[in-house]
Amino acid sequence: MKYNKLTPNFQVKNVAETVRFYTEHLGFLLVAAVDSASNEVDNELKEGKVYAFAIMVRDGVEIMLQELESFVHDVEISSIDTIGASVSFYIEIEGIDELHNSLKGIASEITSLKTTWYGAKEFYVKDNNNYILGFSEKQHEK
Repeated sequence: MKYNKLTPNFQVKNVAETVRFYTEHLGFLLVAAVDSASNEVDNELKEGKVYAFAIMVRDGVEIMLQELESFVHDVEISSIDTIGASVSFYIEIEGIDELHNSLKGIASEITSLKTTWYGAKEFYVKDNNNYILGFSEKQHEK
């Protein structure tokens, strides 16, 4: 047996709103969005459509977004109780200062930048569905 990759599938209130958050504020690109009514696949959001699912990428990071009821229907062991997570999604990046500054005043909750004991500069932020995203940049020794 071999594991090939891990792609988080976020249960979200509104796929289109979440796509916009990730594209506008985090620089992700929409790969595909699935229309709730027709199962038609779009590579860009279209006005008036309600989406059940989307795949987004940025560099080597891929995420999936799935509307709450669609998620519960597809993943029968899940529940509608809450959206958000008791886990954080930790993403290594380059340009952490720029990203942190761009999210100030936009994100509902964001931590200060700090340098950790393991030599990474990092911060955490909540997205528009209360998922916790951790961003980290390795600091080079001088």
